[in-house]
Amino acid sequence: MRVKEITNEKHPHIYPEEPATKARATIRDLALRILPVVDEHRRLLGIVSRADVMAISSSVSPITVKGIMTNAEYIATMDEDAFSAVKDFVRRHECCAPVVNSAQDKTYSGVLGLESFIDAIIRISPEKLSAPVSEIMSDDVAACSPEDELDNVWRRMQTKSLSGCPVVRKEKLVGIVTEKDFLEKGSLLPTFESKKGRFKASSEISSIMKTPVMAVKPSIKAIRVAKIMVSKDIGRVPVVDEDGKLLGVVDREDIARLIVK
Repeated sequence: MRVKEITNEKHPHIYPEEPATKARATIRDLALRILPVVDEHRRLLGIVSRADVMAISSSVSPITVKGIMTNAEYIATMDEDAFSAVKDFVRRHECCAPVVNSAQDKTYSGVLGLESFIDAIIRISPEKLSAPVSEIMSDDVAACSPEDELDNVWRRMQTKSLSGCPVVRKEKLVGIVTEKDFLEKGSLLPTFESKKGRFKASSEISSIMKTPVMAVKPSIKAIRVAKIMVSKDIGRVPVVDEDGKLLGVVDREDIARLIVK
């Protein structure tokens, strides 16, 4: 299977001189994880991530995309072997990457996400996902409480490179919060512009966490979790015991790692 077979060639892109606020709105409104940045010849220049746009503290910011974009940690090519590409994803802790025509031709072609790869495996090689969740879940989970402050949790997530965090009370799962939730709430961090944040009303995690949470038991097969991730477009599923106690988390990387091991 080649990268071109599972690349989303309709994934949006943006230009470096466009307003950073446009990048933020595009990522938020289309629920994107990255937004590739291209020049007038459609050559890939970099990417803007959810974390990048969270740094904009004003709705009328003068900052352009060029001021917040970063280099892509990994760039796939259309004719690359998809399994090799995903191995690099897992090694770099990435869930998606921009795709260019070839190593020589840096023309932007689309975005490859782990969800597309997982979806393809569900259809063509479901036997690769026969292991129980207990064998692939991460049990060293960075969780937070409903009363934790938004900015503290956000910074913790960035430090640990987490795109989501389970919310627990007395060890029991009560919610989950993701980068997408922070962005949708408009709770933006003031790293570029002012010393004032935009947290309004409640500044606790309980104000943005999602509940109830889609969770599974440790005996569930990985393929069932993979199908949940693809159908509901979620990146992680908490694992709980019969009493609702949080045992671990399975994310897209865990599923992908099982497939390419």
